Amino acid sequence: MASQQALTELAKRRGFFFGANEAYGGTAGFYTFGPEGAALKRNVEAAWREQFTLRLGNEEIEAPTVMPEPVFEASGHLDGFDDMLIECAECGESHRADHLIEDAVADIEDAEALGVDRVEELIREHDLACPTCGADLAGEPVEDFNLMFETSIGPGSGQPGYLRPETAQGIFVEFPRLKEYARGQLPFGITQIGPAYRNEISPRRGIIRVREFTQAELEQFIDPEEDEPPLEAVEDVEVTLYPVSEQHADDGEYIETTIGEAVDDAIITSPWVAYFLGVAQGWYERVGVDMDRFRFRQHLSGERAHYAADCWDAESEIGGNWIEIAGFAYRGDYDLTKHGEHSEDRFTVFKRYDEPKTVERATVDPDMAALGPEFGGAAGDVADALQELAESDPDAFDGDEVTVETDGESYTVDTEVANFSVEEQTENGEHITPHVVEPSFGVGRTVYTLLEHAYSEDEVDDETRTYLSLAPEIAPTDVAVFPLISNDDALIDVASDLADELRAAGISVSYDDSGSIGRRYRRQDEVGTPFCVTVDQDGLEGDDETTVTLRERDSAAQLRLPVAELAAELEAVFDGDREFADLQDRYERVDTDVTTD
Repeated sequence: MASQQALTELAKRRGFFFGANEAYGGTAGFYTFGPEGAALKRNVEAAWREQFTLRLGNEEIEAPTVMPEPVFEASGHLDGFDDMLIECAECGESHRADHLIEDAVADIEDAEALGVDRVEELIREHDLACPTCGADLAGEPVEDFNLMFETSIGPGSGQPGYLRPETAQGIFVEFPRLKEYARGQLPFGITQIGPAYRNEISPRRGIIRVREFTQAELEQFIDPEEDEPPLEAVEDVEVTLYPVSEQHADDGEYIETTIGEAVDDAIITSPWVAYFLGVAQGWYERVGVDMDRFRFRQHLSGERAHYAADCWDAESEIGGNWIEIAGFAYRGDYDLTKHGEHSEDRFTVFKRYDEPKTVERATVDPDMAALGPEFGGAAGDVADALQELAESDPDAFDGDEVTVETDGESYTVDTEVANFSVEEQTENGEHITPHVVEPSFGVGRTVYTLLEHAYSEDEVDDETRTYLSLAPEIAPTDVAVFPLISNDDALIDVASDLADELRAAGISVSYDDSGSIGRRYRRQDEVGTPFCVTVDQDGLEGDDETTVTLRERDSAAQLRLPVAELAAELEAVFDGDREFADLQDRYERVDTDVTTD
């Protein structure tokens, strides 16, 4: 297990990530991914896309990162997207109050769920001080702070807009067009990978809590009455669950179970959420998360987002603390209903009946010649209100008059003028608002988890070696190619040609001829390169064919392979058709002073 300091130092030294804008003193909460980190991040995104877009048969879009204010009025983010802020009266530094509680009180993991009043009490009870200057924070008010980044669209004051706090809203806003591409058939899923922005009060722990981050999200649109997930595909997947009931219990424990049993026992109430937990479990294991340091935790009622009926987090253990790396929420019809109410478009799909139905419908046919002179410009709105009332409360038309309200004003209309009636109609279907199930992954936090879980140390040739045991699928580089001696033209020519040949085969290659071969191995070990290929004199002097040595990162074991077979063998390993152990059974083992048993 790596300390945060050790991992941060490795990340800087080897080009995984580092604080942005350091030439200008840095900017808290913003990080630059270096060459190795950007490659690792791209591979994580590609693995996610392959699983959650391609394998699940979904479609992907790319929406703008800046959206106008009405979008977030509809979504509820302007009113309910807050964190708890406390400001030090002495030095003026702002801190996230719930995090101060979690850092100071050992048995409280989710202070956000406690509410502002209780957090203020805990600050007083534990005499918490400002982490910056040490001044007493007891008695200082805790306030809700909205995390949205505000901007202007267009010149001058322009149109108010915000940087999106989640990629999801770009999918929801475009639903009226996206449903057409899906031919109006439920269920269907839309994915998106891209940046999101949250003006965090106190960014911390490297890339774990930042102000700009990458999300990979899937919005699964379903008919809640008919659509069921393919639960049989994941029902035997074993998971570690930490439900609300166990979090509240004095002796609460994890529940080790399967997805199918968790649904049968109503531990997970939504089969759709359970399905995606099962899919995610397999994906995290595939990309290299240590499953002994992984769990699914159910949200407490006080920490659920305003749109979520239920939510589970995928959490990884980092440095003794659990961090959220993905959320799985049943959002119901909240988002599409809100956008339907606030916009001028229809956020529903037409659900066709198996057979036409004859139904009774209450309707009105107002006499506009009477409404116009009496209500003027409001006549059209009054007519619409009469129709809405007829559908919701037909009995309201039993008397001589009926009263409706529009734009805060009440209007009384003679029943005869309203011309109310109940008619039989034949309908072929109805418009329904789909429900949404959302798996949302934090890409940066996944990257940090993979680095921390892959960090290893051992001894090779009597010296300590640090290496990253990254899964080949997500490692920044597939293979490193070296000439054993950096000033031998024959070795250099073969090594250069071999590097080009491997690149042409679609394998990412790092070519390195600087320093001793041992040091070159160590550099590649520290960035997680699964294999190193070395061109040496013995390989050129063979009677039949040119050979090279292939070194595997974790074991440091080396084999001698013909150059002509190398690309095909590596492709088979990277495609999952073969393992390094299979190669060990087929090729000669090579022992040198830079290998280990």
